[in-house]
Amino acid sequence: MQDLTNAFVELIRRTSTDLPGDMELALRDAREYEAPGSAAQGALDTMLVNQEMSRRLSRPICQDTGTPIFEVHYPVGWSTRALAAQIKQAVVIATEKAYLRPNAVDSISGANSGDNTGTEFPTIHFHEWDEDVVQVDLMLKGGGCENVGAQYSLPNAPLKAGRDLEGVRKVVLDAVQRAQGQGCAPGVLGVAIGGDRGASYAFSKQQLFRPLGDRNDDPELAALEETIKEQANELGIGPMGFGGKTTVLDVQIDSLHRLPASFFVSVSYMCWANRRRSMIVRGEEVTYQ
Repeated sequence: MQDLTNAFVELIRRTSTDLPGDMELALRDAREYEAPGSAAQGALDTMLVNQEMSRRLSRPICQDTGTPIFEVHYPVGWSTRALAAQIKQAVVIATEKAYLRPNAVDSISGANSGDNTGTEFPTIHFHEWDEDVVQVDLMLKGGGCENVGAQYSLPNAPLKAGRDLEGVRKVVLDAVQRAQGQGCAPGVLGVAIGGDRGASYAFSKQQLFRPLGDRNDDPELAALEETIKEQANELGIGPMGFGGKTTVLDVQIDSLHRLPASFFVSVSYMCWANRRRSMIVRGEEVTYQ
């Protein structure tokens, strides 16, 4: 296997400084949907100008460059230890180049490592597959939107939410209502139904890698995605909590098997700076998406 350190650095640069095309288009569409001259439209204008400057100057879209979360799909025979070492070295280099802000802080001492590495930082998940290519998906998950993520255990008596899709709808909308503008709306919701507490949260974040508009193959879940998106935007929270018609840009849901005793619903909130990119390695060729 080849040394992909420099390729990982470029993946980090692109992710940190350039929004995916579907996100930028969604923000532009939302801007046209809001009332002319409103605070909502002004907030979206600022986001779009910020994105244009970030792309042109190759500087981070947000001062909170987030937790780097790598999902690595690799062929049989590749060394995950070698890949992890290359990713961590790339994170160090990207921090030196200011594509990432030093964010890794020791939870006990409060000391900053200075290079975005530390215990289980960055986050790396490995998946062996039968394809003869390496695919690496990277998400930079900001702390503000991470703080308004939520997990519910159904049934939930205060919300009158039972162990069914209607119950799921109620708790996801509750999470949006509670977030208000603190998650840097308009956001994207990744929702996982089922699993244990840990698997449910991790799976909810994986939904955020899906392109906007992607719908679950299960017709019931696809309909629920559309319903929650529509009803969340009727809450009037709007961009950055200033009020308006655009609170979420999309909702993406999937499910896991669970124990009969547990019924978790996990909501991962992604802010408007939805920084996600992919890298594909075929032999010596590296492409970015």
